[in-house]
Amino acid sequence: MTPLPAAHRRTTTATAALLLLALAGCASGSVAGSPATTAGTPAASSPATATFSPTTLDNCGTKVTVSTPPERVVTIKSTSTEMLLALGLQDRIVGTAFADGPVPTQYAKAAAAIPVLSDKVPGQEALLTSTPDFVYAGWESNFSADGAGDRASLAALQIGTYVSPAACKEPGYQPSPLTFDDVFGEIREVAGIFGVPDRAETLISEQQDQLAAIEKPVKATTALWYSSGSDTPYVGAGIGAPQMIMDAAGITNIFEGVRDTWTPVGWEQVVAADPDVIVLVDATWNTAAKKIDLLEQNPATSQLTAVRDHRYLTVPFASTEAGVRNVDAAVSLAEQLAALNSAG
Repeated sequence: MTPLPAAHRRTTTATAALLLLALAGCASGSVAGSPATTAGTPAASSPATATFSPTTLDNCGTKVTVSTPPERVVTIKSTSTEMLLALGLQDRIVGTAFADGPVPTQYAKAAAAIPVLSDKVPGQEALLTSTPDFVYAGWESNFSADGAGDRASLAALQIGTYVSPAACKEPGYQPSPLTFDDVFGEIREVAGIFGVPDRAETLISEQQDQLAAIEKPVKATTALWYSSGSDTPYVGAGIGAPQMIMDAAGITNIFEGVRDTWTPVGWEQVVAADPDVIVLVDATWNTAAKKIDLLEQNPATSQLTAVRDHRYLTVPFASTEAGVRNVDAAVSLAEQLAALNSAG
């Protein structure tokens, strides 16, 4: 994953822990006794319960047992927040943290009513103030002693946990390579946890139709996926979301041979490859505009064909990690490339 500033170190207070232990009816991956509310909106628990089946998952090597659909969920990272929003589960979210950027327009109203616990990974004390029964994280590293708490300690507090399977790093768990079937698998798994499998199938069908409609370029097109970094660029490699998205858009990744999700490279390697286009990841902490300035001011990269001809494609950071926005990113790249090609 793209390196980001370290999360603030926090320590759980005894008071907050006792508060959690006092919650009746909470079990690992299960719900509290009464429906949660978010900004005055009742949780839609009845329709979910009607199609829910208790389940036990092997999630990145951690056993997750869900006896009843979670009602009070904290999401960490944009991918997890947007997954629940896309499944219409905003009424289950009692707090979000570590957003990578604004949510898509269609989710903005629902997201505005959800409390933000932290701009980074929340400390366990901040997490517990929301009295969650479940925490859904985008990265395994979000669960740590100096972050939201490790998964075992949260389980001891009767709080279920789930990590995006695409973020699993251990051999046997990490997708290699990541595919849209993996992304759709997470959609189904999360929908199953919350008892809304029909919503998963509707969402997946829509996304499959979008992928099928992508018009790939007639001419072979190579690309650098430039995620972050200046002296040493951090780029999309051959087994993660960047590769999957570029494949769907019909673009050849110049670092597809590197068996990693993202990887540091030398600018001399980029210059030697001289990609036809450069995909710029637009993040608030490292904008696409800042990347363009760096490329155009660097004597070596300023001579790249894509830089001389201003052949740039952009994607928002929040759509570059495995999740419900990957299809939109692929569609956008294909459309941007078609516009560049038609403009000459």
